[in-house]
Amino acid sequence: MPQDLHYLKETPSQTAGPYVHIGLAPGAAGFDIYRQELGWDIAGPNAKGERIRIEGVVIDGTGSPVKDVLIEAWQANGAGVHAHPEGGGAVEEGFRGWGRVITDFETGDWGFDTVKPGPVMGRNGRLMAPHISLWIVARGINIGLNTRLYFSDEAEANAADPVLNLIEWENRRATLIARRETRDGKPVYRFDIRLQGEDETVFFDI
Repeated sequence: MPQDLHYLKETPSQTAGPYVHIGLAPGAAGFDIYRQELGWDIAGPNAKGERIRIEGVVIDGTGSPVKDVLIEAWQANGAGVHAHPEGGGAVEEGFRGWGRVITDFETGDWGFDTVKPGPVMGRNGRLMAPHISLWIVARGINIGLNTRLYFSDEAEANAADPVLNLIEWENRRATLIARRETRDGKPVYRFDIRLQGEDETVFFDI
Protein backbone atom coordinates (compact mmCIF):
# COMPACT_ATOMS: atom_id res chain seq x y z
CA MET A 1 0.00 0.00 0.00
CA PRO A 2 1.49 3.41 -0.92
CA GLN A 3 2.67 5.33 2.11
CA ASP A 4 0.93 8.53 1.02
CA LEU A 5 -2.47 6.86 0.52
CA HIS A 6 -3.95 8.61 3.55
CA TYR A 7 -3.28 11.97 1.89
CA LEU A 8 -5.67 11.23 -0.98
CA LYS A 9 -8.85 13.26 -1.01
CA GLU A 10 -12.34 11.78 -1.04
CA THR A 11 -13.68 11.09 -4.51
CA PRO A 12 -16.24 13.79 -5.43
CA SER A 13 -19.84 12.64 -5.39
CA GLN A 14 -22.10 13.00 -8.39
CA THR A 15 -25.75 12.56 -9.17
CA ALA A 16 -27.26 9.78 -11.23
CA GLY A 17 -27.03 11.93 -14.34
CA PRO A 18 -29.54 12.47 -17.14
CA TYR A 19 -29.09 9.00 -18.64
CA VAL A 20 -29.74 6.79 -15.60
CA HIS A 21 -32.86 5.35 -17.24
CA ILE A 22 -30.86 4.17 -20.28
CA GLY A 23 -28.51 2.12 -18.14
CA LEU A 24 -31.05 0.78 -15.65
CA ALA A 25 -34.28 0.57 -17.67
CA PRO A 26 -33.22 0.69 -21.33
CA GLY A 27 -36.43 -0.82 -22.71
CA ALA A 28 -38.53 2.01 -21.31
CA ALA A 29 -36.06 4.47 -22.81
CA GLY A 30 -36.51 2.95 -26.27
CA PHE A 31 -33.43 0.70 -26.38
CA ASP A 32 -34.26 -2.92 -27.23
CA ILE A 33 -31.10 -4.57 -25.90
CA TYR A 34 -32.43 -7.18 -23.44
CA ARG A 35 -34.38 -10.32 -24.27
CA GLN A 36 -36.42 -9.65 -21.13
CA GLU A 37 -36.47 -6.26 -19.39
CA LEU A 38 -34.88 -6.58 -15.96
CA GLY A 39 -37.20 -6.07 -13.02
CA TRP A 40 -40.55 -5.29 -14.63
CA ASP A 41 -42.39 -8.45 -13.57
CA ILE A 42 -42.79 -8.16 -9.79
CA ALA A 43 -45.39 -10.77 -8.91
CA GLY A 44 -45.49 -13.18 -11.85
CA PRO A 45 -48.59 -15.00 -13.11
CA ASN A 46 -48.80 -17.52 -10.26
CA ALA A 47 -48.82 -15.18 -7.28
CA LYS A 48 -51.83 -15.54 -5.01
CA GLY A 49 -53.70 -12.65 -3.45
CA GLU A 50 -55.37 -9.43 -4.54
CA ARG A 51 -54.10 -7.97 -7.80
CA ILE A 52 -53.51 -4.23 -7.42
CA ARG A 53 -51.97 -1.29 -9.22
CA ILE A 54 -49.68 1.31 -7.65
CA GLU A 55 -49.51 4.77 -9.24
CA GLY A 56 -48.00 8.13 -8.40
CA VAL A 57 -45.71 10.97 -9.34
CA VAL A 58 -42.47 12.27 -7.83
CA ILE A 59 -42.73 15.97 -6.95
CA ASP A 60 -39.81 18.35 -6.39
CA GLY A 61 -39.55 21.28 -3.99
CA THR A 62 -41.29 23.66 -6.39
CA GLY A 63 -44.31 21.38 -6.76
CA SER A 64 -43.36 20.20 -10.25
CA PRO A 65 -43.24 16.55 -11.35
CA VAL A 66 -39.78 15.03 -11.79
CA LYS A 67 -39.74 13.27 -15.16
CA ASP A 68 -36.54 11.23 -15.13
CA VAL A 69 -36.89 9.15 -11.97
CA LEU A 70 -36.12 5.45 -11.54
CA ILE A 71 -37.95 3.60 -8.76
CA GLU A 72 -37.12 0.14 -7.46
CA ALA A 73 -39.69 -1.77 -5.39
CA TRP A 74 -39.28 -4.71 -3.00
CA GLN A 75 -42.19 -6.54 -1.43
CA ALA A 76 -43.40 -9.78 0.12
CA ASN A 77 -46.06 -11.94 -1.51
CA GLY A 78 -49.65 -12.16 -0.33
CA ALA A 79 -48.62 -14.44 2.54
CA GLY A 80 -45.97 -12.01 3.79
CA VAL A 81 -43.01 -14.02 2.44
CA HIS A 82 -40.09 -12.49 0.56
CA ALA A 83 -38.40 -14.18 -2.40
CA HIS A 84 -35.20 -14.68 -0.45
CA PRO A 85 -33.54 -17.66 1.28
CA GLU A 86 -34.27 -15.97 4.61
CA GLY A 87 -37.69 -14.70 3.52
CA GLY A 88 -39.65 -16.93 5.88
CA GLY A 89 -40.87 -19.64 3.52
CA ALA A 90 -41.56 -20.56 -0.08
CA VAL A 91 -43.01 -18.21 -2.67
CA GLU A 92 -44.96 -18.96 -5.82
CA GLU A 93 -43.05 -19.90 -8.96
CA GLY A 94 -42.13 -16.73 -10.82
CA PHE A 95 -42.65 -14.40 -7.86
CA ARG A 96 -39.66 -12.03 -7.80
CA GLY A 97 -40.87 -9.52 -5.24
CA TRP A 98 -38.68 -6.92 -6.91
CA GLY A 99 -39.29 -4.55 -9.78
CA ARG A 100 -38.02 -1.44 -11.47
CA VAL A 101 -39.99 1.32 -13.20
CA ILE A 102 -39.25 4.78 -14.53
CA THR A 103 -41.44 7.83 -14.76
CA ASP A 104 -43.11 8.87 -17.98
CA PHE A 105 -40.79 11.36 -19.68
CA GLU A 106 -43.69 13.66 -20.55
CA THR A 107 -45.93 13.58 -17.48
CA GLY A 108 -43.75 12.24 -14.65
CA ASP A 109 -46.32 9.52 -13.87
CA TRP A 110 -45.10 6.11 -12.72
CA GLY A 111 -46.90 2.89 -11.87
CA PHE A 112 -46.77 -0.88 -11.72
CA ASP A 113 -49.04 -3.88 -11.26
CA THR A 114 -48.46 -6.42 -8.51
CA VAL A 115 -50.22 -8.31 -5.72
CA LYS A 116 -50.95 -6.74 -2.37
CA PRO A 117 -48.32 -7.97 0.11
CA GLY A 118 -49.24 -9.59 3.40
CA PRO A 119 -47.95 -8.65 6.87
CA VAL A 120 -44.27 -9.44 7.36
CA MET A 121 -42.50 -10.58 10.52
CA GLY A 122 -39.77 -8.11 11.44
CA ARG A 123 -36.30 -8.92 12.73
CA ASN A 124 -37.34 -8.14 16.29
CA GLY A 125 -40.27 -10.56 16.17
CA ARG A 126 -42.86 -7.79 15.71
CA LEU A 127 -45.30 -8.03 12.83
CA MET A 128 -44.98 -5.28 10.23
CA ALA A 129 -48.00 -3.99 8.34
CA PRO A 130 -48.28 -4.80 4.61
CA HIS A 131 -45.91 -2.48 2.79
CA ILE A 132 -43.72 -2.05 -0.27
CA SER A 133 -40.17 -0.70 0.08
CA LEU A 134 -39.15 1.87 -2.53
CA TRP A 135 -35.78 3.23 -3.63
CA ILE A 136 -35.77 6.45 -5.67
CA VAL A 137 -32.92 7.80 -7.79
CA ALA A 138 -32.90 10.66 -10.28
CA ARG A 139 -30.76 13.42 -11.69
CA GLY A 140 -29.99 15.83 -8.86
CA ILE A 141 -30.15 13.16 -6.13
CA ASN A 142 -26.69 12.29 -4.80
CA ILE A 143 -27.76 9.27 -2.76
CA GLY A 144 -30.77 7.07 -3.54
CA LEU A 145 -33.74 7.73 -1.27
CA ASN A 146 -35.39 4.90 0.66
CA THR A 147 -39.01 5.00 1.73
CA ARG A 148 -42.00 2.74 2.30
CA LEU A 149 -45.51 2.57 0.91
CA TYR A 150 -48.26 1.47 3.31
CA PHE A 151 -51.93 0.92 2.47
CA SER A 152 -54.81 3.15 3.58
CA ASP A 153 -57.16 0.18 4.10
CA GLU A 154 -54.80 -1.43 6.63
CA ALA A 155 -55.41 1.10 9.42
CA GLU A 156 -55.27 -1.43 12.28
CA ALA A 157 -52.04 -3.01 11.04
CA ASN A 158 -50.53 0.42 10.33
CA ALA A 159 -51.27 1.58 13.87
CA ALA A 160 -49.20 -1.30 15.25
CA ASP A 161 -46.38 -1.18 12.70
CA PRO A 162 -43.01 -0.75 14.46
CA VAL A 163 -41.51 1.38 11.68
CA LEU A 164 -44.47 3.76 11.36
CA ASN A 165 -44.46 4.15 15.13
CA LEU A 166 -40.90 5.46 14.99
CA ILE A 167 -42.33 8.56 13.26
CA GLU A 168 -43.54 10.89 15.98
CA TRP A 169 -45.93 13.14 14.10
CA GLU A 170 -49.13 11.78 12.56
CA ASN A 171 -48.97 14.12 9.56
CA ARG A 172 -45.48 12.79 8.78
CA ARG A 173 -46.67 9.17 8.99
CA ALA A 174 -49.43 10.08 6.56
CA THR A 175 -46.84 10.73 3.82
CA LEU A 176 -46.22 6.96 3.71
CA ILE A 177 -49.87 5.93 3.22
CA ALA A 178 -51.12 5.13 -0.30
CA ARG A 179 -54.79 5.99 -0.86
CA ARG A 180 -56.99 3.18 -2.17
CA GLU A 181 -59.22 3.95 -5.14
CA THR A 182 -61.15 1.81 -7.60
CA ARG A 183 -60.86 2.06 -11.37
CA ASP A 184 -62.80 -0.24 -13.69
CA GLY A 185 -63.41 -2.54 -10.74
CA LYS A 186 -59.69 -2.86 -9.97
CA PRO A 187 -58.01 -1.50 -6.81
CA VAL A 188 -55.53 1.30 -7.46
CA TYR A 189 -53.33 2.81 -4.74
CA ARG A 190 -52.18 6.40 -5.22
CA PHE A 191 -48.77 7.23 -3.77
CA ASP A 192 -47.15 10.57 -4.62
CA ILE A 193 -43.57 11.07 -3.44
CA ARG A 194 -42.57 14.60 -2.40
CA LEU A 195 -38.83 15.21 -2.34
CA GLN A 196 -38.91 18.54 -0.49
CA GLY A 197 -41.18 21.17 0.97
CA GLU A 198 -44.49 20.88 2.71
CA ASP A 199 -45.62 17.27 3.22
CA GLU A 200 -42.18 15.95 2.25
CA THR A 201 -42.24 12.15 2.16
CA VAL A 202 -40.48 10.41 5.04
CA PHE A 203 -37.20 8.87 3.88
CA PHE A 204 -35.18 6.32 5.85
CA ASP A 205 -31.43 6.24 6.42
CA ILE A 206 -30.68 2.55 5.78
